[in-house]
Amino acid sequence: MPLMATRGLHLYLRTLEAALDDDIVTDDEMSILSVIAQAFALPDGVMGQCWGILRDQIDNPINPTDASDYEMRRIGDPTTYQTALITALEDEVITEDEWSILDVMRRVMNIQPDEHALIEEAVRAMASKVANSDSFVSRLDRYVSLHPYR
Repeated sequence: MPLMATRGLHLYLRTLEAALDDDIVTDDEMSILSVIAQAFALPDGVMGQCWGILRDQIDNPINPTDASDYEMRRIGDPTTYQTALITALEDEVITEDEWSILDVMRRVMNIQPDEHALIEEAVRAMASKVANSDSFVSRLDRYVSLHPYR
């Protein structure tokens, strides 16, 4: 079944493109891509088809003129971004690729500085209620210092 042009597909393609920057999709990157696929109800097998699109083996259903519309603000974007951020922070290491994916998500979802600050505070508050929160918060601090909101 061919993919339909949707905002979720656009975000998934942009994120997969960032993950493929080093020609490898790690388990951590797969976790973030899975968050996006679930959040936007993308069909099973979306990754294989998106690989085909990025390799120019399949036509991209997204019209370049629609891409700018897909990058406009939508309800639920901050929650999806927050979920991806938590997913990246959960393991012991945040790779450069994960940082790149999160940066792509921030830009595509048009996360504003005040929203990013609220998301960061919410993540800190959640982390304070779980075991080993110090390492989780230190990873968040490192992410924020190396990738400040631009």
